[in-house]
Amino acid sequence: MSRSIELAQDLIARRSVTPADEGCQQLIGARLAALGFQVEPLRFGNVENLWARRGVASPVFCFAGHTDVVPTGPLEEWRSDPFVPTLRDGLLYGRGAADMKTGLAAMVTATEEFVRVHPQHRGSLAFLITSDEEGPSVDGTRRVVETLVGRGERIDGCVVGEPSSEATIGDTIKVGRRGSLSGRLTVHGVQGHVAYPQLAENPVHTLAPALAELTSHVWDEGTEHFQPTTFQVSNLNAGTGAPNVIPGELKARFNLRYSPVQTLEKLKSAVEAILRGHGVRYTIEWYVSGEPFYTPPGLLSDAVGEAVEQVTGARPRLSTGGGTSDGRFMAPLGAQVVELGVVNASIHKVNECVLVTDVEALERMYLNVLRKLLT
Repeated sequence: MSRSIELAQDLIARRSVTPADEGCQQLIGARLAALGFQVEPLRFGNVENLWARRGVASPVFCFAGHTDVVPTGPLEEWRSDPFVPTLRDGLLYGRGAADMKTGLAAMVTATEEFVRVHPQHRGSLAFLITSDEEGPSVDGTRRVVETLVGRGERIDGCVVGEPSSEATIGDTIKVGRRGSLSGRLTVHGVQGHVAYPQLAENPVHTLAPALAELTSHVWDEGTEHFQPTTFQVSNLNAGTGAPNVIPGELKARFNLRYSPVQTLEKLKSAVEAILRGHGVRYTIEWYVSGEPFYTPPGLLSDAVGEAVEQVTGARPRLSTGGGTSDGRFMAPLGAQVVELGVVNASIHKVNECVLVTDVEALERMYLNVLRKLLT
């Protein structure tokens, strides 16, 4: 069995449901310390973070990832215990197998091999690991980056181990992500009896035409590298539970995934203009979980593309699709950020799994990246 699979199994066996780490970072940190890394645990609130660096010179190349996983979902639907890593039919099963404990394992074992052969590599090699990527993402990578900036450290290039591949290992790498703007909307009405609607104001009826326009509105056409902006409602709630009462209030949560052609103020203004245009009486709270970022073709994306091609024989497709990642916290520092990881078909699902051969291929890809950038 390969070292990357052995380490992945050790990590999967730890019940690190966000924001718990359950010793994953201590395990990784010990292996990095043995290679000469300066390992620094950074705890903020109830979130464990790890910053490890080998070398003091530039450029600084960083591997980034997270040890926390999402909840398991219904245990009865799993074919095996999600925290007992199980090898079956060439697949490794367990919560975090794809997202993203195998990515972390491949990073560590690739680094061990690289340092063994190149102990005097140029520049610096770093790891930034959090247990808050699947949660609020407040006390994780964001806080570590703030700490680094405060003491004058920088990251020049970063590979995030998120599961970026779509059908086969290395077929896609992420070179950016859309921004994420969420709203918590309260629509104000007047509660009353359903038999006397003239004495009430139903917030469901008031919102309905505005919601139809919001969901059909064309926000933009996107760009060459980014999908168009989209609007989605994630939660909607109104009513007292009684069948004969018109509710006095409706609460909704929605999200806009937006391309760089938009600005936050433009999006907020457009949403509120549609609400006002339909006579909706409302209050709204806005939350920004990440602004869009993009790494144009250059040193890092070329190195990662070539590293993948050396293993698969084909150049990966460059994409900015999908949700947010912690890359959004590093890109504003001027760092080039690329995401490369295993196939994402089973992430957050029951029976999450990954091909063993994919993990071993990913380890070789990461090793190739290190050779190209730090030798």
